[in-house]
Amino acid sequence: MSWVYILSLNNGKYYIGSTNNLQQRISDHSHGKSPYTKKFLPIKLEFSQEYPDISSANKMERYLKKLKSRKIIKQIINLQSIKFDW
Repeated sequence: MSWVYILSLNNGKYYIGSTNNLQQRISDHSHGKSPYTKKFLPIKLEFSQEYPDISSANKMERYLKKLKSRKIIKQIINLQSIKFDW
């Protein structure tokens, strides 16, 4: 299984990522092993959603990043669900 996840950073911004090992990836972010997020520790996992494969998770990650909408990201976090159909 794979996941799309959203982190909140200490600068008030969000980070969107995808992975096939959520626990390890969050650990990497938390311990400064990710070049971008290590500048904004501590991080908080706000949302994660499971996908059947990494290709699907990557596709959703790219889609969300292209939206560049803080409002939509906050809505996803509040609903704890992504409600987009392909």
